[in-house]
Amino acid sequence: MPRLESRAWSCSCAARGRHNAQLGDAAAGLAAKVGEMLSSSVSGPSLTLVGPGARSPSTASTSATSTTTGSSTLNLSQHLVQRSVVLFVVGAFMALVLNLLQIQRNVTLFPDEVISTLFSSAWWVPPCCGTAAAVVGLLYPCIDSHLGEPHKFKREWASVMRCIAVFVGINHASAKLDFANNVQLSLTLAALSLGLWWTFDRSRSGLGLGITIAFVATLITQFLVYNGVYQYTSPDFLYIRSWLPCIFFSGGVTVGNIGRQLAMGIPEKPHND
Repeated sequence: MPRLESRAWSCSCAARGRHNAQLGDAAAGLAAKVGEMLSSSVSGPSLTLVGPGARSPSTASTSATSTTTGSSTLNLSQHLVQRSVVLFVVGAFMALVLNLLQIQRNVTLFPDEVISTLFSSAWWVPPCCGTAAAVVGLLYPCIDSHLGEPHKFKREWASVMRCIAVFVGINHASAKLDFANNVQLSLTLAALSLGLWWTFDRSRSGLGLGITIAFVATLITQFLVYNGVYQYTSPDFLYIRSWLPCIFFSGGVTVGNIGRQLAMGIPEKPHND
């Protein structure tokens, strides 16, 4: 009898152990399935948060994109205003200095009441030239970006300063050099102006804009002189001097290089050959 009881006890213990093992395996499997379901539901694209302040992932990404776009637009606007102010100041200062040189050499004649004003120049000369410099300086990098031809030739401030020095030298030569006639002076200044473009620019957009600026500025000057605002001594090209378009061309290239250098921080469209 004791032997039978011990055998029955051992059989019941073994069956209970197998039953407990089966329950443990089932529980582990159930827990694994629940974990997989939870992980798939969390990582799935159809997760939706419920609550008054909840936002979907698409809404959050759209909001972040709009915020980034708004901040970049604000930065571009601030950069544009800063460049405009710098170009205006540079254009106004150069107009005062170069116009004073022309007046001292009796190349440009203003009415008597104007001579006693600031720097012996008309009050409207600095703001007009400053505005023109701002427009031209902003137009050059804009045209480069539109054409997909970013200007990479000598993009450094040292080159820009040398270009300004050459432009001042060309303007000084127009007032100081004495030739047998104005045609020789005009041809010399034209060669110097093209040399300035070739040395510091060499872009098709720079050449085209320089010619356009020279043409438009010459027409405006003809109109001002025709209406008696001021005049030139010894005019040989209608009401002005024949070398004046060369000055406008070289000035446009110079201000364009300044504007390009100021716009270095703005990404440009790549050029597709």
